[in-house]
Amino acid sequence: MDARKERYGADDLKKFFTDATKIIAARGKKTVIFDMKKNPPTREELEKAVLGPSGNLRAPTLKMGKTYLVGFGEPAFEEVFG
Repeated sequence: MDARKERYGADDLKKFFTDATKIIAARGKKTVIFDMKKNPPTREELEKAVLGPSGNLRAPTLKMGKTYLVGFGEPAFEEVFG
């Protein structure tokens, strides 16, 4: 996927994260972790965490297996990449 060529907005989130078991959304020093199997977020919670001011999926968005890392935040990257 190339986010420069294809945009993902609120209506695409369910399709985009269909196989996700965990979503880690980072915004600077703030990190939110959603367990999509045990306690999935509401649509509003997910949109607030993963969409930017333009209404599109925040960058960078990385997929590792069934875990997604959305946005940049040093603590989140340290948690995922050690």
